[in-house]
Amino acid sequence: MHQKIPATVITGFLGAGKTTLIRHLLRNANGKRIALIINEFGDLGIDGEVVKGCGIENCRDDDIMELSNGCICCTVAEDFIPTMKALIDRDEAPDHIVIETSGLALPQPLVRAFNWPEIRTRVTVDGVVTVVDGAALSEGRFAHDETAVDAQRDADDNLDHETPLSELFEDQLACADMVVLNKIDLIDGATVDTVLSELQSGTRDGVRFVRSRMGEVPADALLGLEIGAQDDLESRREVHHHHDDDHDDDEHTHGHDEFESFDVELGVVQDVEEFASTISAAMRKHDILRLKGFGAVEGKPMRLVIQAVGPRVETYFDRPLQAGEDGRTRLVAIGETGMDMSAIRADLAS
Repeated sequence: MHQKIPATVITGFLGAGKTTLIRHLLRNANGKRIALIINEFGDLGIDGEVVKGCGIENCRDDDIMELSNGCICCTVAEDFIPTMKALIDRDEAPDHIVIETSGLALPQPLVRAFNWPEIRTRVTVDGVVTVVDGAALSEGRFAHDETAVDAQRDADDNLDHETPLSELFEDQLACADMVVLNKIDLIDGATVDTVLSELQSGTRDGVRFVRSRMGEVPADALLGLEIGAQDDLESRREVHHHHDDDHDDDEHTHGHDEFESFDVELGVVQDVEEFASTISAAMRKHDILRLKGFGAVEGKPMRLVIQAVGPRVETYFDRPLQAGEDGRTRLVAIGETGMDMSAIRADLAS
C-alpha cells in the first residue's frame, strides 16, 4: 500500500502574504520536491508567475499548476480533482503538495474534496494554514471583534452591518490548523500581542499560531503537521456556509458575485516610487481590495513585481525581462462588484 502524499492548504485573505510565504518555503525546502497548485481570482496568473520567477533550483515550472477557471472551492470536480490526479499519477510523484487558494476561497469544500474516491487513498491533508495580515487587523479591517466594527458601521447608513469579506475571513480562520500572523514588522510588539489574543479567542482549541515577517516561516513548521484534516470535518465547518457531505453539494455559490476583477495594461513605468504612490492613491479612492501585477521600468532590464493591499504597495525586481515584456505593465485589480473600471484605469495611467 502506497504511503499517502501529504498536502498543505494555504489560505488567507487577499494580500495577506500567501505567495511570499510559499516563495520562502521553496527556498528553504531542504531538497524536498514540492508541487504547487495555485488558484487565482482574475485572468492574469500573477501568483504563479511570481513563484516561477523566484530563481529557486527545486522550483521547476512543471511542478507549478495554475487553476484560473474560477475559485477553487467552487470548481472541485472540474479543476481540482483532475489536477491532483495528474500530480499523483506522475512517475516521480512529489514529496509534498502545497495548494494556495484564492483569497476569496473557502477552505472547507477543498478539504472535503480529499475524501473523493479518486484521491482519498493516495493523498492526505497534512494541515490547513491560514495567513492573516497583522497590520490590517490592527487597523480594524477584518478584525475578529465584529461588534466593534458593527458599532462603527451603525453610524453610516451606506454600509452593511456584515459584509461578505468578514464572513470569508471568519470561515478561513474556522478551518485553520495553523494561523500565520504575518507582517508583524509593520506594527509594535504590544499591538501584535493584542491581535494574536483576538485571533486565539476566535479559533478552535489546538490551533497553532506563528508570528511572521515577510512570510518567513520555517519549512519544518509549515510541513509535517500530520493533521489529516479531511477526517476532521465537523470541527472545522463553515461559520456562514453549510454544505452536506454529498459531492454534488461541493459545487456551490457563496458570494463570489460580490467581487469582480479586471486587467489594466499600461506602458513603461518612469519612476517606481511615483507609480507606487499613484497605485496607493487609486486603492484608497476606489476601495480596491487588491492590486497586483508586473511592470517594465524605464532603463531597467528587470521585471518589476507589484503587490498592493489597502494603502500599502510593495515593489521589487524578480528576473530579467523576456521577449514581449519590454514596455508593458500589466495589473489585476480586485474589488467588490461595481468598481468604476474606466476611472481606475485613468487614475493608474496618470
